[in-house]
Amino acid sequence: MNIYVLLKRTFDTEEKITIGNGRIEDDSAEFIINPYDEYAVEEAIQLRDEHGGEVTVVTIGEEDAEKQLRTALAMGADKAVLINTEDDLEEGDQFSTVKILEAFFEDKEADIILAGNVAIDEASGQVGPRLAERLNIPYVTTITSITVENETVNIERDVEGDVEKVQTSLPLLVTCQQGLNEPRYPSLPGIMKAKKKPLEELELDDLDLDEDDVEAKTKTIEIFLPPEKEAGKVLEGDIDQQVKELVSLLRTEAKVL
Repeated sequence: MNIYVLLKRTFDTEEKITIGNGRIEDDSAEFIINPYDEYAVEEAIQLRDEHGGEVTVVTIGEEDAEKQLRTALAMGADKAVLINTEDDLEEGDQFSTVKILEAFFEDKEADIILAGNVAIDEASGQVGPRLAERLNIPYVTTITSITVENETVNIERDVEGDVEKVQTSLPLLVTCQQGLNEPRYPSLPGIMKAKKKPLEELELDDLDLDEDDVEAKTKTIEIFLPPEKEAGKVLEGDIDQQVKELVSLLRTEAKVL
């Protein structure tokens, strides 16, 4: 089984975000594998162990993303691919990402592609579904369970607190949700083996693409933090007094009445 995982390098979830001149300042930030992508890597490894084949993790970005690819290899993935856009793509968006991935998968025979449900930095959730549309294969989002029997795939997916059961077939793209599995930590032997596993680096030229082909269709005008919340108020007195005070506050301060 040919299994691919779409991986993104994102801020550490414990990082304090600093905004300057309408842009995120990331010079000193720590980066990790997008947490939802970790579920995808873990599930890919489990599928390979059960059905055979190999797991290839793919990311788009700069050379610094090699660290996250090596982490995925240490977890148990077999191969990694870095599509380096450092010199060719100054500002990209979901269109850019999907255009590059579509070209990458053009000559690949993927049985299943796994991705995170969303990336924690932009949280658009667009890349997986848009890529599946371009590749003309089925896709199922926010999965919490998956079993493969020959060409038949049975899936459970999260639908706002409930569970939907879906049956589909390979080839297939899925996006992974919390609850699907518990991602493993790279072991010391895994880390040592990862250093010898193949990590291929490609550029846009290798995919017969140029800058105009992947030019972003959207533009970020400004990034800003939400305003700080004001301290709450505790209403005192009996119920009638509290209701009168609440109505007064809604009318005079919140101005919603």
